[in-house]
Amino acid sequence: MSKNNIPHHVGFIPDGNRRWAMEHGLPKEDGYVHGIDPGLLLYEQCKKLGIKEVSIYCFTQDNTKRPSIQKQAFIDATVAFAFEIARRGAALLVVGDETSTQFPQALKEFRQRQGVGMKVNLLVNYGWEWDLAGLKNGDLRSDEVSRIDLIVRWGGGRRLSGFLTAQSVYEAFY
Repeated sequence: MSKNNIPHHVGFIPDGNRRWAMEHGLPKEDGYVHGIDPGLLLYEQCKKLGIKEVSIYCFTQDNTKRPSIQKQAFIDATVAFAFEIARRGAALLVVGDETSTQFPQALKEFRQRQGVGMKVNLLVNYGWEWDLAGLKNGDLRSDEVSRIDLIVRWGGGRRLSGFLTAQSVYEAFY
């Protein structure tokens, strides 16, 4: 792949963890932990290709309406993934409503970017309305996230689901 064809910023919308678990005879909540290793492989591949920034939709404010056992499972998987990405040298930023009880306390330190490697933005308890409401005070709440060049969604979905609405204006969708 030519360096000229490498996008600067790629957004990822993981989808289908619950369906995967059910197809493998597991409870829905077990699907989230199984998404960590593929996410780490994805991170390493992006670094290898020279992608400068990635954003990953970990969970939305709408996702927090799921049964508590599922909610706890995706929160636990998100926290584990975030700390492993940070350990691997990512410049990690967590974007989401940290004032909500749904926001994992363990990730509050990452509300300010930590690290110096490839920029990784994790959307945690994120909602597009929450993000855009920051404009009342002069800027998006996700203002540290750059414009996205490419969005990849797997699992069969063909929608953005509110993923970084302002940054996704001119992206290609795969």
